[in-house]
Amino acid sequence: TIPFNTAYKYSAKDFGAQGCYVVGAPDILAGPRAGELTGALSPLLAQGRRVLLLAKYNAALPDPPAALDAAQLEFLALLPLQNRIRENAPKTFRFFARQGVDVKVISGDDPQAVSHVAAVAGRKVKGATLHWVDAATLRSEKELAEAAEKYTVFGRVTPEQKRQLVHALQKRGHTVAMTGDGVNDVLALKDSACGIAMASGAQAASQVAQLVLLDSDFAALPSVVAEGRRVINNIQRSASLFLVKNIFSFLLSIVALGLPLAYPFQPLQL
Repeated sequence: TIPFNTAYKYSAKDFGAQGCYVVGAPDILAGPRAGELTGALSPLLAQGRRVLLLAKYNAALPDPPAALDAAQLEFLALLPLQNRIRENAPKTFRFFARQGVDVKVISGDDPQAVSHVAAVAGRKVKGATLHWVDAATLRSEKELAEAAEKYTVFGRVTPEQKRQLVHALQKRGHTVAMTGDGVNDVLALKDSACGIAMASGAQAASQVAQLVLLDSDFAALPSVVAEGRRVINNIQRSASLFLVKNIFSFLLSIVALGLPLAYPFQPLQL
């Protein structure tokens, strides 16, 4: 009945006589009643679980959806989801750490859970367990810009904030590459220096990205970097060769003009 949207972070279904049910982010859905869930929710977040709240809504579903009344919620269950970490993720993060690349983890999920997952996925994600922030607490672009440099993990990030984070890092002189797979990432992918999308994700993300990973595996990026460097190195070598050739031809032309000698080379030989 109400599709999921990052603006209000829940979805809802009206089953008629059986009532209305909502599923979404616990802290957002519960609102001022979030304290009632803290005892059960905190241990799950500390384990890096992504947690959803299932609740019955004892009233007609609101229009607009953002007008949901937390007082009408009857909490039924917390649904913890375990993130599956790919085996090659730590190796990939180690590669980028050696290359001097700072990794920022940006997510719409709870920042504590995202921090735990980032720490498990890559021990080389600098400051993943300590330097995290809830983007919902960053009220202005100035606060977001300061956080972009200071923090490593960002939770509860909206699509527009993702874009602002990219802009903030670029203004501080960084070259920013952005990876993403959803519609929520489109704005940031489009404005980054290099947008990298997953083929298994939203088609909109693939259309605005400069690079699409067909196997949707982040581990392919070290090979991409190596290929790019090989192309650049080959261009530099070729440019050096042509520069030497042109200098040699120019000097030989000067000598041929100053001395009673015929120019020794044909254009074809050059």
